[in-house]
Amino acid sequence: MAKKTQSKRPARKSARKPSARLGIIGGSGLYGMPGLEKAREVKLRTPFGDPSDALVVGTLAGRQVAFLARHGRGHRFLPSEVNYRANIYAMKMLGVERIISVSAVGSLREELVPLEFVIPDQFFDRTRGRISTFFGQGLVAHGPFDKPTCADLGATLADACEKVGVTVHRGGTYVCMEGPLYSTLAESLFYRSLNFDIIGMTNLTEAKLAREAEICYASVSMVTDYDCWHPGHESVTSDQVVANVNRNAENVQKVVRAAVALVSEERTCRCGSSLATAFVTERSKIPAATKRRLAAIIGKYKI
Repeated sequence: MAKKTQSKRPARKSARKPSARLGIIGGSGLYGMPGLEKAREVKLRTPFGDPSDALVVGTLAGRQVAFLARHGRGHRFLPSEVNYRANIYAMKMLGVERIISVSAVGSLREELVPLEFVIPDQFFDRTRGRISTFFGQGLVAHGPFDKPTCADLGATLADACEKVGVTVHRGGTYVCMEGPLYSTLAESLFYRSLNFDIIGMTNLTEAKLAREAEICYASVSMVTDYDCWHPGHESVTSDQVVANVNRNAENVQKVVRAAVALVSEERTCRCGSSLATAFVTERSKIPAATKRRLAAIIGKYKI
């Protein structure tokens, strides 16, 4: 009796999960990253919902990076509507260790001139009701945030600006307002009286979540206007902001490419262990569902 033969099917190769150690979040006017080679769109769903858009993973300046448009391509989300938790968590899922954020800001100081760049190292919160933590639902964690940006990454961004010939100011306080309307004159003068430097609507929320995700975070802030305090300038308008962002588009792309090339391979800062002493909840009381939801962030601590 002849034996039945079974045809052997070739083993199916599993699709390789894309990864990147560097993340770039583009703000107003930066909805893509020119020069990104072998680009691939990656659509991720996180425990916190969908990110603002598909992440684009590719090679820039010889390094694997992940790019995300903060407001979505076509600028579809208000600052208050951006799903910051999903955006940062998606970066974490891809293995991102450092995030370079790009944003448009108003100047609160005469010497911070439109079209110049600022690398802020402090934030002041004027938002209302935004969810700016991954924790809760049975797990309490309080981490350090006295220095809200990564000093090493901030220095790299400033060095990159100087390398490509862009005027840059190192350090400064970014006051994060809710929006979407711009400041009243009273608010703008008040912020100046507190010696704040620039004003925007997004970066603080990102910085808080990046710290909880143990991702280095620093921002390239493009000055587009003088808010509304300057007696020699009219009130800020979106047309003015977008026009100056477009004028600076090439410069910010040069800065990001230079920064990617300058970033060291290994981190020597403490951003990667910012949760080491943060957990307060008794381990046996943490719900299993919460552990699963935060696995990408807390998994290494085996709590």
